[in-house]
Amino acid sequence: MQELLELFQNPNARWVLFGSILLGFASGLIGSFVLLKKQSLIGDAMAHAALPGICIAYLIYGVKSTPLFLLGAAVSGLIATYLIQAIVNHSRIKTDASIGVVLSVSFGIGIVLLTYITRHSGGNQAGLDDFIFGQAAAMVRSDVQMIAVGSLLIILLTSLLFKEFKISTFDPQYAKGLGLPVKGLNAILMVLVISMVVIGIQMVGVVLMVALLITPPLAARYWTDRLEWMGFISGLIGAVSGWIGTAISTMGEGLPTGPLIVLTASSIFILSLLFGLRKGLLIKGVQRI
Repeated sequence: MQELLELFQNPNARWVLFGSILLGFASGLIGSFVLLKKQSLIGDAMAHAALPGICIAYLIYGVKSTPLFLLGAAVSGLIATYLIQAIVNHSRIKTDASIGVVLSVSFGIGIVLLTYITRHSGGNQAGLDDFIFGQAAAMVRSDVQMIAVGSLLIILLTSLLFKEFKISTFDPQYAKGLGLPVKGLNAILMVLVISMVVIGIQMVGVVLMVALLITPPLAARYWTDRLEWMGFISGLIGAVSGWIGTAISTMGEGLPTGPLIVLTASSIFILSLLFGLRKGLLIKGVQRI
């Protein structure tokens, strides 16, 4: 308890906790649409494709610069998305196989580049390995501010376009009949997902970022059938997971942030699976009696 009180008294720790809460809420909110559109694997591919972009940015400029790293991650994520669509459109390979190929190749390239940097360019001192599993303690105030601002923008844009996203997700043909630009909305949603991955990888890491996008919505589905409530509950679960995981990581002397956040979200998912009011196993068991 004393360590927890000291954590809240530390200004930088408060900023990290605030950023993790916003990141978790934004991930849960946008993740609801990713889950319903069955694009979970695309988010995974984007997250893994971010690593080579970060490494290439470091090799080009030779300094640790979070904005440059995030720019590199965004560019490599967009390239990965384009490659997935190109493979599907110009070959007989299906979407899931295409995603698997791009994901594994991208992450393999990233690991090779990271190993080279670590051995030849002081990569450990550059802190690039923090992007694999995330490390809240390694972030400075400017990093957290970037995460907070990016998360707020994603929450705002998703809220403003919530109705349009909902219609285009559940009934694209009806959305077209209403005159909604379905392809444009899908593109905007994809950009928001890429942005979410990019701003979250420093805290959660490239390996587990997709889990923060998917686990909270999965848990939320056991509590409600309405998308509006699902998005809010999912965001709330993500926020709580970010807060608890980051607090434990900060107090735990270097424990990786990403795995702790994901473990927290997974624990909430298990509780939802058992005790959820809509589809929980306990409720189903009682109804069968």
